Amino acid sequence: MTRDAALLLPSTEPVTLIDPDGHPVPVGQDMPDPQALLHAYAALIAARRLNDQAGALVRQGRLAVYPSSHGQEACQVACVQVLDDGDWLFPTYRDTAAIVARGVDPVQALTLLRGDWHNGYDPAATRVAPQATPLATHLLHAVGVAHAARLRGEPTVVMATCGDGATSEGDFHEALNFAAVFRTPVVFFVQNNHYAISVPLDRQTAAPSLAHKGVGYGIPGERVDGNDVAALLSVLGAAVDRARSGDGPQLIEAHTYRVQAHTNADDPGRYRSADEVTPWLAKDPIMRLETFLRGRGLLDDDTIAAYVEQASLVAERMRTGLAGEPETDYRDLFAHVYAEPTPQLLDQQALVADEVSRD
Repeated sequence: MTRDAALLLPSTEPVTLIDPDGHPVPVGQDMPDPQALLHAYAALIAARRLNDQAGALVRQGRLAVYPSSHGQEACQVACVQVLDDGDWLFPTYRDTAAIVARGVDPVQALTLLRGDWHNGYDPAATRVAPQATPLATHLLHAVGVAHAARLRGEPTVVMATCGDGATSEGDFHEALNFAAVFRTPVVFFVQNNHYAISVPLDRQTAAPSLAHKGVGYGIPGERVDGNDVAALLSVLGAAVDRARSGDGPQLIEAHTYRVQAHTNADDPGRYRSADEVTPWLAKDPIMRLETFLRGRGLLDDDTIAAYVEQASLVAERMRTGLAGEPETDYRDLFAHVYAEPTPQLLDQQALVADEVSRD
């Protein structure tokens, strides 16, 4: 089947419905309904509080590492708000806020990042795949789940998130190619925060945009303002509807910025200046939506206070649940590798048991 390449091209500028000053932008797309925006605002407040609390837990030694999504919370919130209960989320290491917004207990969501041996939550029960630290490897798994759902005739859509750095990996291209050929119901959501750790975007790609990469595979692409939750809900929601109706995958690029360090082990001052960060602070997704909602009489101080209180309860749950040391048993490292352990695995377990017995 030949496809018109022009129909696959993204918009020349990222779709924006609310500008950084909180004013609506007339672009011919419908604004999400007020309740959806209020729900998103509450989730934004919770996501920011989660990021702040996780950072504090790292400094206290309760987490081994935390890749903050501060400034990218609109992407985190919107990509799960557009999903149905039966859909799947395939997140990266920076998507803890999205996992919690999906309904996973925050302590379980942070278990992996405290250095425990397991993921912390049940993927089958939550419909949330384990957080992927290796770049783009989970995109292949996401496509596989979407393909299996399509073969079974299920209305499942898979939201597969990644960063701009992942688009340089071979797995990214393999996933897009398979998804396009087999028309799998998956949305590839690239959070372009301008850096792959310390490598800026212009050293990663010469494409007009990351969304343009879909054209080569026959996948329609779109660009969206990643700090505008209204635009994200509109664009991602349309992509999910398209996938669910059988029209195949879509590639969405959200233009946002990583305000904080890559992780607590990173020194961003070595590769970017404070002057580069400052303009993005004025594009904060929370203040943008708050200004818009206040201007329409949909949000007041009392409502905001209630949302802040709800977010504080999440932070309290994090502090309490991560206060103690994790209970570990070295045998768990070997118990869940194979249904029937191999002789080599048994030898390794015996070796570790001997070492432990000498301590």
